[in-house]
Amino acid sequence: MSKFIIQPHGRLQEWIAHEKGYFTDEGLNYEIPERDVSQRVKKVDENTGEVAEIKSGAYEAYIRGGGNKGAKSDISCACHWAINQAAANNVGKMWGKSYVVTPGAVMVREDSDIKKPEDLAGREVAVGYHSGSHFSTIQALEPFLKSEDIKLKFIGLPWQRVDAGLDRDVDATSVWGITYQACEQLGMRRIADTSFMIGFMFPDGVDEGDVEKYMNGLKRAQMDLDLEPEKYKHLYQKAIPDRYKSNLDVRLFSSGERIVFLPYSESTFAKTQDWIKERKIFDEMPESYRYETAVSA
Repeated sequence: MSKFIIQPHGRLQEWIAHEKGYFTDEGLNYEIPERDVSQRVKKVDENTGEVAEIKSGAYEAYIRGGGNKGAKSDISCACHWAINQAAANNVGKMWGKSYVVTPGAVMVREDSDIKKPEDLAGREVAVGYHSGSHFSTIQALEPFLKSEDIKLKFIGLPWQRVDAGLDRDVDATSVWGITYQACEQLGMRRIADTSFMIGFMFPDGVDEGDVEKYMNGLKRAQMDLDLEPEKYKHLYQKAIPDRYKSNLDVRLFSSGERIVFLPYSESTFAKTQDWIKERKIFDEMPESYRYETAVSA
């Protein structure tokens, strides 16, 4: 029997469930591969010397992987917008019985002249293409700015956007989860809250019974984290790049992403599709979709 491959998301719950044997208790034969994308640094354009734009993100990873997020992953996470869009296009299946809420923010350096969201008009904000920071930054800034005044620059992965923000490559950077907490501790200021929903995705052919076992393990881990967060914050070290470890004290972090065991309903799915379509974020939208086949509810 092949092992159920878990792709961590920079949060604590998977590691708590692993260390305390909750997945094993559920009868899940699983593996958490070593794949530390946090070590990747920002990319620089060889011709201009400026930080390079990368127009590929979570959604494209799912399309390329057929429901796997890049590397093989029987369960993985991304913002609910990207997973919703992939599932509507019959690429993988969205888990509909729970989701995640992550803290996030558009942040600037302490000495920036940007003091409020309106000051971001026409100023570059680093986000990840078709990823959580892309969608959530638009959502967060729309109450303050006209759409034409929201200027996004697509700069890869979360820790690469930390690099770009601290190195003054952009006016502001959009971060979430552990990178949001890192930027705050490294002296950056929050300009706008971008907290958003994250969804779970699994490829076709994955046993949904195994997904249920995984979720049951996470539910036990979430209670542990809610009750005694101080016992588990050291596990954040697994997701921090070597280049930042000496400057961060994980004991000062919050418990971060929280798993919510409520349904991602059909109406929620439809509202999200409408939101994406109204903003013309993707060149093409599915002509039709069936919630029953897109989501495991």
